[in-house]
This record gives sequence, structure tokens and C-alpha cells, in this order.
Amino acid sequence: MTNGGFAYSAANRSRRNWHIHHCYVQHDYATCLRVIEEELVSCGGLCEYPIYVKALILRHQGKIASSLQFFQAATCLSPHNVCNLKQVARSLYLLGKHRAAINVYSETMKLGFSDWEIWHNKGLCYMYLKEYAEAIDCFEQANDVQRHDATYMMLGQVYQKQENYKGALKVFQEAVDFSPQNSEVLTTLGLLHLRLGENQKAFEHLGNSLAHDPLDPKTILAAGSIIQDNQDMDVALVKYRIAAVKTPNNAQLWNNIGMCFFGASPQPRYIAAVACLKRALYLDPFEWIVSYNLGLVHLNKRQYASAFHFFSASINLKADFAASYMYLAITLARLDDFDNSAAAYDKSISIEPADYTARLNYAITLYLNEEYERSETQFKEFKKLLDKKIGEGEDVDDEITQQRELLDEALREELS
Repeated sequence: MTNGGFAYSAANRSRRNWHIHHCYVQHDYATCLRVIEEELVSCGGLCEYPIYVKALILRHQGKIASSLQFFQAATCLSPHNVCNLKQVARSLYLLGKHRAAINVYSETMKLGFSDWEIWHNKGLCYMYLKEYAEAIDCFEQANDVQRHDATYMMLGQVYQKQENYKGALKVFQEAVDFSPQNSEVLTTLGLLHLRLGENQKAFEHLGNSLAHDPLDPKTILAAGSIIQDNQDMDVALVKYRIAAVKTPNNAQLWNNIGMCFFGASPQPRYIAAVACLKRALYLDPFEWIVSYNLGLVHLNKRQYASAFHFFSASINLKADFAASYMYLAITLARLDDFDNSAAAYDKSISIEPADYTARLNYAITLYLNEEYERSETQFKEFKKLLDKKIGEGEDVDDEITQQRELLDEALREELS
């Protein structure tokens, strides 16, 4: 009689577990939780599988801390169940407790079990702790177990965080060889080449990415930026129009569209440029480049007070960009604030001593304020830097050459 009762109880529990599983995979979470509660009451809370599924549902609902408690309860019932341990570690990771998650993953490995998921997630924890050497080792171990696009992407990101761009290029190239039709990998490789100034290679990879996913907004934005850099504004705007349908609230997209209107030939479209840039600023008020670009547009419109406001905002967000100080100095000079203009030029030159355009503009501002000797000093430095760049094969804008000749003649007249 006892044996028969035990057999019936086990069979009944098996059927309930099957019912719980069926409800869970059907995403009928309300029914699933009701059945789980009934089962937990009937077995005194000592059923591992219902506890495990309830934890999964709670995590799906965003209740990470509560789900962790249930995963830990399931682990207490079955301490050597690897699935429970992995879920405990995953919950700790989602809660930002990366060190604790690493410890649980390490305990799982001590049980003689290590798969791709454990190595990959352990690498993620090390990456967020900024322990990049350990993260690289874990991601490489994960790929040794089983190669995945996600692991290649994370490994490449770690190399980029270390500013080891050659290492990142090698990783992303391996990823492309492994998964040649993955548009995300192709786009990432293209963006890395773009960051390194290798526009032709970048465009090739982005083109391949668009061949597999013609409507991917991230790829379209990157390809459009290359076209924009080549001064083909109309074609770039066509690309951006496609991306805008998919991602209408992308600040970088509206920033680029605004600069296309600003760079339009033969006449810049200032009103359209300001409208697009202000939309970008609304979408991402802490993006320094948007404020910087708004400063440029207002400076060209001769709206110097507005230009001063946006250049100041850009500097507050990114204090180490030399060009912001140079254009702020030009703006201050136009506002007849010579002392602060000179200070801004000095700051720009201290950040980027090899920038000959800052030296030229500084020399012009000093000349216009009758500081002829100081102007000559800056002009001499400008000529040294410019001649060096010309010797290295750099193309020089015609306007810079013209300004050089005019200032050279003017200084000779004043100092003779």
C-alpha cells in the first residue's frame, strides 16, 4: 500500500511538472504560477523544478532580486545541479554583483562542468570589473569550447577598451571569417576601420553589411558618414532618410543630417541645419559634438552670443577637445573680449600644440588687436608647423594659404 502510494505521488508530481513546463513554454505565466503555488503547497515547498521555473518567470518580469532568492532555494535543494548554479550566477550578474557571480561560476567549474555559457558570462563579469586580461582569457576559453558571434563581439570590445585596435581588428576579422553573413559583425569591423581613418576598407565592410541587411540603421548611418566626409551631401541625405524611418529618435543621425545641411553646396542651409541639430540636442543633451556643431553653425551665421553659448556647453561636456577652444576664442574676439579670447587660444594650443590653424587664427586676432610682436611670434610657429605638414604630404586648404600671404605682408608693413 505504501509503495503504491509513493508511485502514485511520484507520477502525479511528474504530470504537474510537465504541466508547469507546458505553461511556461507557452508563456502562460499566470496559469504557470498558479500551478506552481499549488504544487509547492502540496509538497511543503520542497519541489526543485517548480521553484526553478518560478524564478525564471520572476526574472522575466524584471524582479531580479526575488528570482535570485528562488534560484538559491532551488540550489539548496540540489547543491550540485549545474543549471541552478548558472542561474544564480546569472541573476547576480544582472544585479551588478559581478564579483559574486564570478565566484559562483568558479564553483560550478570546480564541479567539473564548464561550457561556453559559463566562460562567456564569466568574461562579461571581468569586463565590467575592468579586469581586461582576465576577460580576454575567459572569452578565448569560451571560443575554444564553441565559437559564437557574441563572444567575438565582446572580445573585440575588450581590445578596443584597451585601445589595442590591432588586436580588435584581428578578432573581428576572425568573426567575419566564422560568420561572413552576420551584418552586425561586418558593421562593427567597418566602424573600427572608420575609427582608424581607413575609410576605403570601412566602406567595403559596411557595403557588405548592407548587402545582407539593406535597412540596418546603424550601418546606414556609418556609410552615410563616410559619404558625408567625401562632401557628397545629397547622397548622404538619401541614406540618412532611410535610417530615419527605422530610428527617428537617434541623436547622432540628426546631428549628421544637420551637418549635411550646413555643408550643402553652393549655399549652406542654416535654418534646416539648426533645426536638425537642436532636435539632436533634445534627444541627447549630453552629446558634446552636437553643441560643438551648433556653435559652428551660429558662428558662421554671425550669431556670436549663441555660438559662445554652444561652444561653452561643448567644453563643459568635453574639456580636452582643442578645436572647441579655438572656435570659442574666435567667437570671443568677435564679441570684443580680447583677453578671454587670448586665454582660449592658449588653452587650445596647450591641448594640441601641432594644430597650425589655431596658431594662424591666434596670430590674426593678435594683429587685429595691434599686438604685432605677439602676432609675429604665433605666425612664425604657424609657418613652422605648416611647412612640416606640407613636407609630410598633407594638402593645405587654399584659404589658409591666402591668409598666410595676407598676414605675412601685413606684419612686414607694421614691423618694418
